[in-house]
Amino acid sequence: MKTTFVCNESMVISIPIGRLKDAGPAELMPEKFNCVFKDSYKIFVLNGKPKPLGAAQAIAGVFLCALGGIETGVTLIYTVPSVLFVVSGLLSYAAGRGPHMGLAKLSFSLNIISFFWSLAAFTVSVIFSIFPPPFSREPWFIGVNGVIMSLLVVECLLALFLIFWLSKAVCRQHFNTLPIILLKHGD
Repeated sequence: MKTTFVCNESMVISIPIGRLKDAGPAELMPEKFNCVFKDSYKIFVLNGKPKPLGAAQAIAGVFLCALGGIETGVTLIYTVPSVLFVVSGLLSYAAGRGPHMGLAKLSFSLNIISFFWSLAAFTVSVIFSIFPPPFSREPWFIGVNGVIMSLLVVECLLALFLIFWLSKAVCRQHFNTLPIILLKHGD
C-alpha cells in the first residue's frame, strides 16, 4: 500500500513539556503551545514582493503602449500587445493583496505568457534595429526603439522573477503533509 502522507517539514508543532520527575499529571503538558506553518503562499507574499513588482510591471506596460502610440509605424507590431503586461502586473499586484489561489494561478499563467511575449517582442525589435524599414530611418526612431528594448528587458526580468515566486505558491502539494512534533524538556 502506498503511503499518502509525507512529512516535508512544512508544519512544525513545538510542545514544551515539564520535568518528568517533578511534575504532576496536570503540569506535564501545557495548555498552550506553538504551531508554526510554513505556507508557501505567505512566503510568496513576503519574499516575492508581488505588489511592487506587479505595479512596476503594469507601469512599464503602460510606457510600452505609450511609446508604441508615438511611433505609428512598425513599433505598433510589438508594443500594442504590451497591454498584456498591464493586465499581468495588475493581477500580480492583486495576488499579493489577498490569498486567493485562483488569482495567483491566473497571474502565474499570464506571467508565463508575458515572459515569452517580452522575449518575442525583444527579438522583433532587435531585428528592426538591425534592418530598419525604409520609412523609419530617422534618428529618433533609434532612440525610441532603444527605450522600447530596455523596457522589454525589464518586463522579461520582472515576469521571470514573478514566475519563480508564483511557482512556489501555486505548484505545491495540498493536504498530504504531516506535521513534525517536537517535545522540548522544560529545564
